[in-house]
Amino acid sequence: MPLQKRDAILNVIDVLSKRHLQGKVRAIRLAVISLLAGGHLLLEDLPGLGKTSLALALSRVLGLSFGRIQCTSDLLPSDVTGLSIYDRNENCFRFVEGPVFNNLVLVDEINRATPKTQSALLEAMEERRVTMEGVTYRLPDPFLVIATQNPVDQAGTYPLPDSQLDRFLATTGLGYPPAELERKIIQSGSVREELEKIEPCLTIADIEQARQSVREEVYLSEKIAGYIHALALRSRQHPMVTAGLSTRGCLSLAGAARAAAYLAGRDYVAPEDVQQVAVQVCSHRMMLRPENETLRKEEVFQSLLSEVPVPLV
Repeated sequence: MPLQKRDAILNVIDVLSKRHLQGKVRAIRLAVISLLAGGHLLLEDLPGLGKTSLALALSRVLGLSFGRIQCTSDLLPSDVTGLSIYDRNENCFRFVEGPVFNNLVLVDEINRATPKTQSALLEAMEERRVTMEGVTYRLPDPFLVIATQNPVDQAGTYPLPDSQLDRFLATTGLGYPPAELERKIIQSGSVREELEKIEPCLTIADIEQARQSVREEVYLSEKIAGYIHALALRSRQHPMVTAGLSTRGCLSLAGAARAAAYLAGRDYVAPEDVQQVAVQVCSHRMMLRPENETLRKEEVFQSLLSEVPVPLV
């Protein structure tokens, strides 16, 4: 395992959490895990808590191209993917790439877009490509979508369908910063100007090498695979749940656990790696029974996580 690359990634997390995005180390770490595992991240929280700053800072420190999609009720699918325009000089139609053609794409307030526009992201997020007028265009690699979502009880929101939620490797919130830290933020002013000054700490080649190490060099044993499967079975049998963890959800949990093990400096997945990311990876994939919809999915999954025996490795 190339420890030099791992140390550089840990340095990225340290720099962002201590200098630029204080109090958000959990979300930063989960975003890096999503990148290493080839998934996407959904941030669910109130406006104004630093979700946009997190995405911008991450793109700067990782040296990734950045695109932003501000979702509104009149946003069109072509505003996301791009469109063909007529080039009078060349006497032909030319495809103009949309903001989705970047390494890191921030989809701000995704649940304010209409369902038709939300669905335009499905192929891009899952297949890493966009098809327009019968022509397929590959998206850049690496490709990470960080979407933000407002609480569904706020005005002007459209709940994300389960198929869209399942495209996100993990979900998390940011929460309010500690009181002392929030007072310092108020005193120092906006951090947005400071984020623009962040210098890249990694190259795209470094990121790809780290992702390859996660895929090929971090061993996931039969016992750990059985543990993940046991969690899925328990989620499907839970009395409060109508639909539990799918096979794709199991694969996402395995990939995130591999990335967590890589950041911990191990070449094998331990049970604590699974437990570290399980709630964020699995809870949003469950469907609760109607009489239990007022409960938080995270709490339900945390309870069943404690019910499944942990394997000895």
